[in-house]
Amino acid sequence: MFKPILRQPLLPLLALPLLLAPVPLPAQTGGAPYSVDGRSFGRLQDAVDAIGEGEGTIRIAAGYHRDCAVQTAGRIAFVAVEPGRAIFDGVTCEGKAALVLRGAGARVDGIVFQNMRVPDGNGAGIRLEQSNLDVVNSLFRGSEEGILTGDDRQATLTIDRSTFSRLGRCDRGLSCAHSVYTGVYGRVVVTRTRFEKGSGGHYLKTRSPRVEIRDNSFDDTQGTATNYLIDLPAGSTGQIANNLMIQGRDKENYGALIAVAAEARDNPSRGLVITGNRASVPQGTGRKTIFVADWSGEALAIGPNELGPGLTRFEKISG
Repeated sequence: MFKPILRQPLLPLLALPLLLAPVPLPAQTGGAPYSVDGRSFGRLQDAVDAIGEGEGTIRIAAGYHRDCAVQTAGRIAFVAVEPGRAIFDGVTCEGKAALVLRGAGARVDGIVFQNMRVPDGNGAGIRLEQSNLDVVNSLFRGSEEGILTGDDRQATLTIDRSTFSRLGRCDRGLSCAHSVYTGVYGRVVVTRTRFEKGSGGHYLKTRSPRVEIRDNSFDDTQGTATNYLIDLPAGSTGQIANNLMIQGRDKENYGALIAVAAEARDNPSRGLVITGNRASVPQGTGRKTIFVADWSGEALAIGPNELGPGLTRFEKISG
């Protein structure tokens, strides 16, 4: 037995009442579902267009919203009137996501995204194509992907106190989808967030040159045909710290929990800090799993981590 060296990561509580609720929310009834500065709108796109190139907040009523919108300008906050009770369910715009964001910036607060599916297998709650995005206290579940981004080297994606559940896929001969998958975003920050019950792909995959991944939980015990918990396929700097990481039994790829530069060395990885994490793998499987598998060939800053039996601390991989 080993002594605990870490504090328990703070886990979001938003998902609990939603997952345990005995009665589903009713469909939206009475009053307009969206409002901006006291003005009411029946369609989300109309509320987005009303803000235009300006800055504003769209308040979203409780209920199921079979709706979507594309933001092409301005800075918009999408905020649930009752956190966890505004649910976007199964409707996507442009064959991409419930929210397609390519304006000057956005914030998403207290919203649930579920059941997003599209022909190319990348149906997401949010498709982020440019600019900064802050996601807080939100839940993504039962879709092909939670958040998918394009490239914006000048922008930051921040995710805090949120939950990603029953996401990802690798089937139909299509490229895999993941719980969170970012392109070359300037910085990706993920804190106090829970990843669980993956249904394929990786839990967090990012091509960002700089990451901050701390105080999260990656619980793969009920995952199905999943891969890495954290994948930095092009390398990255920054930190992976104070996370709880549990690998499950049903794996498509059980070789590593954290993978660095497995696809390319586009970003420097020298000095990437990996410390203070707790990690475990299932016992009795007879398989070898590496805590950090590194293809970058650079010197990573791997500090003390609490590793369970059967985990190899580090392996440098050539090729």
